[in-house]
Amino acid sequence: MYDVFQTDRLIDLWLAEDIGACDLTAQVMIEADERGAFTMNAREPIVVAGIDIAARVFKRYDPDVDVRVLVRDGDRVAKGAKLMNVSGPARSLLTAERTSLNVLQRMCGIATLTATYVEAIRGTRARLIDTRKTTPGLRMIEKHAVACGGGLNHRLGLDNGVMIKDNHIAVCGGIGKAVERARRKLPVLTKLEVECDRLEQVREALDAGVDVIMLDNMSVPAMAEAVQFVAGRVKLEASGGIRLDTIRPIAETGVDYISTSKTHQSAPAVDIGLDETA
Repeated sequence: MYDVFQTDRLIDLWLAEDIGACDLTAQVMIEADERGAFTMNAREPIVVAGIDIAARVFKRYDPDVDVRVLVRDGDRVAKGAKLMNVSGPARSLLTAERTSLNVLQRMCGIATLTATYVEAIRGTRARLIDTRKTTPGLRMIEKHAVACGGGLNHRLGLDNGVMIKDNHIAVCGGIGKAVERARRKLPVLTKLEVECDRLEQVREALDAGVDVIMLDNMSVPAMAEAVQFVAGRVKLEASGGIRLDTIRPIAETGVDYISTSKTHQSAPAVDIGLDETA
């Protein structure tokens, strides 16, 4: 999902933000030739995401740091699991520590929460997908974390597909007219999705020949009716107000996808520590 070039640009920004002019504590306390060795540990059960990015933070700050990654993205690990060993110049290890932990704790938090949502709909046909409601500047890594937790990515950006929402429909004068406009210039391999909040709109969207219909903030009975009416002719996405305590009944209606921003916006950072290697 992410590439090294973009990741390095992010890491440089993160390090510059945290360090400022210098790590004053390390500079005044730690001699330049002192060495250190530390192990990154999971302090609670987690789904791993971003381990290579966290490792790269150390190498980006100081290429002389030796990093040994012990797990892979997508792994489910128990409390106490060793995630990474780092050794080398003590100043560098202590300076880069917080940035590395911050990004890993955030990404693992998203992956772990995503896995909880995925488990809640296991056994149904529905697949969990994310949204564009990501932290500005961090979309690439947050969507990667969702994938590590077993979810699917919706649009990566506005250029990834056509999503006709209520305001587009209002400007165009109806779903049929909006779809007609979009089809005139739509690249042939690009999908077109329409947001519907009423069953009559679902019928209109189906008649207009869309690829995906989003059932936005519909009740569970209304979603079930939409599934019966569409009868597999296009994909159906349920969205709006999705929570862990409501997702199972929605999945059981037979929708193909369920999208939620909760995996990004509500994910707590998990507890990961960097401790001196015994």
